[in-house]
Amino acid sequence: MDPRPVYVENADIATQAKSMTQTLPLPDAPGRPDPDSSLALTHVIYGLHALSALAGVTSAAFVLTAFLSGWPSIIAVILNYLKRGDVRGTWLDSHFSWQIRTFWFALLWLAVAGSMFFTLIGIPAAILLMVGVGIWIVYRIVRGWLALLDHRPMAMASTG
Repeated sequence: MDPRPVYVENADIATQAKSMTQTLPLPDAPGRPDPDSSLALTHVIYGLHALSALAGVTSAAFVLTAFLSGWPSIIAVILNYLKRGDVRGTWLDSHFSWQIRTFWFALLWLAVAGSMFFTLIGIPAAILLMVGVGIWIVYRIVRGWLALLDHRPMAMASTG
């Protein structure tokens, strides 16, 4: 490579080139998470949730209880909360909200099913509710992961 400076005869070209380089974002700017690593992390979180749900399908446990008490899902929710700020304002934020809501609503439905176990009549209804919520969990994991693979945000109901 020639170390001599290059002179541009047309000042307009030099000005345009300088302004173009100033508007390009720096990929490894400090304090800015890499979008590819955030995408990969979102895949990992879906995988952790799926692993817990799979444990419920392949064992004597319900999908609901395995999803809520399995280490993979607990680690996934912790990661959701720790890394949520990194994806705030991006399309991945909707996936983080989707995953967090899935976990907390599943916990709510587990509490409802647990309260039904106090009566003899409520036991079959509680079991049906737990199976239904397990199917709902699997649906949410599959739907979210498929949207992530298509690089689409999750459509969510507005909260305000």
